[in-house]
Amino acid sequence: MASSCSLFHSSLSSKSKSKFPFPRHQNNTKFNRPPPTVISCTSSSTYDPCPSTTSSNSNSPSPLKSRRLADENIRDEARRHRSIANNTFSAKYVPFNAGPDSTESYSLDEIVYRSLSGGLLDVQHDIEALKKFDGAYWRELFDSRVGKTTWPYGSGVWSKKEWVLPEIDPDDIVSAFEGNSNLFWAERYGKQFLGMNDLWVKHCGISHTGSFKDLGMTVLVSQVNRLRKLKRPVVGVGCASTGDTSAALSAYCAAAGIPSIVFLPANKISIAQLIQPIANGAFVLSIDTDFDGCMKLIREVTSELPIYLANSLNSLRLEGQKTAAIEILQQFDWEVPDWVIVPGGNLGNIYAFYKGFKMCQELGLVDRVPRLVCSQAANANPLYLCYKSGWIQFKAVKANTTFASAIQIGDPVSIDRAVYALKNSNGIVEEATEEELMDAMAQADSTGMFICPHTGVALSALIKLRNSGVIAAGDRTVVVSTAHGLKFSQSKVDYHSKKIPDMACRFANPPVQVKADFGSVMDVLKKYLGNKAPNH
Repeated sequence: MASSCSLFHSSLSSKSKSKFPFPRHQNNTKFNRPPPTVISCTSSSTYDPCPSTTSSNSNSPSPLKSRRLADENIRDEARRHRSIANNTFSAKYVPFNAGPDSTESYSLDEIVYRSLSGGLLDVQHDIEALKKFDGAYWRELFDSRVGKTTWPYGSGVWSKKEWVLPEIDPDDIVSAFEGNSNLFWAERYGKQFLGMNDLWVKHCGISHTGSFKDLGMTVLVSQVNRLRKLKRPVVGVGCASTGDTSAALSAYCAAAGIPSIVFLPANKISIAQLIQPIANGAFVLSIDTDFDGCMKLIREVTSELPIYLANSLNSLRLEGQKTAAIEILQQFDWEVPDWVIVPGGNLGNIYAFYKGFKMCQELGLVDRVPRLVCSQAANANPLYLCYKSGWIQFKAVKANTTFASAIQIGDPVSIDRAVYALKNSNGIVEEATEEELMDAMAQADSTGMFICPHTGVALSALIKLRNSGVIAAGDRTVVVSTAHGLKFSQSKVDYHSKKIPDMACRFANPPVQVKADFGSVMDVLKKYLGNKAPNH
């Protein structure tokens, strides 16, 4: 098994790690297919996107990249180095899961959220054009961009630009170099609580605004930036949110100077989540309803006003979110894990992970797709109920309050996408009660993590599947952590203070009150250390 302890690894030579603005071709015979057509290249470039004409002597040192000019930034530098090339790749909107006879499609520059029949849309890439380059080529290209500051490829999303928004000009991209998040080996948690030695947590919440939503929002806001430059009727961007979406939207819009409008359910999200859009200058409406009510209102408003809809009804966000799946494969040196467990609310993310894995399989980077698990809070579990019915019937539910507030959604927009992803990955749906998810969160924190309640939902699913024998001790398993635990500190305070009604809080670790004298402190410490003494 390949080593996976470092964040990313690569055995690429220094020559293969040179920077280039679109797929290169050092040796056409290696790939046995023609390269993208290049009209001209910038002679002053310190890296060459054109065919290599230098000596083939592998012992020759690669030239060092000179520091950029004093009066230019990384965007200017990238523009100076950019080649003038025919666009090789393309993408468009099509009806989700449309049959082969469907001719309905839309340019990504059109403002459209639904198909003619009222169904969801999907971003469809020109797979045949992408297949002109084999899997080894794409693996090498993506690996070569990791850890760089070259605009825009330093982003974990835009390092896969050809698979995300291939036609957007890099000047229009709005990025905080999101992605490239830690894949954490949960050594102690796996061993102590599950008897597993190959358990990993993909910390997507270690990101610019503290959640995985950054991955999709960089794509959506970049496209909006492009539309505004094309003089399309877009004044601002709006979303309904349980917290994380609004945080990501407001941050990226603020970076681009685009107005953002946020509909939040009153008194249903954490202060940490609420303050982010406020601090980033969003126009925030606190509405006396739940997320589903906010979603209904924002869809009505965006149909009447020149406000671009940013919720996951918009399929552009999923193009960014799918790159987390590709990152997981990169971090395992392109080995496919056995299981990937994703918490689910509005259900776009489970489809995004499937799409990322499926593209890698289809384009020859890997040979299979992992089995997917979607885990829901029992208080908001319409997908779980649909799964338990044998996928026969989906029925929206009234979502009850859950500590996993970002997935407190009873009528998910992406239900069709989620069912498709799970059916095609031999997937499973599980649920977690409030006590189960909070206990799982506390257990994980006790082993060095600091996770959100939503990750607790995913870990609860893992515990159940491990206990039932569905997931074996040796299965390589990835749990997707969707947000940073600091956003949900109040739930942790309540748990460890044992202030949650009707919850035992079995793993609470409250502070011990001690008198301010040496003897009392010594007595308490001796008792504590005696309980912690190693067994010989």
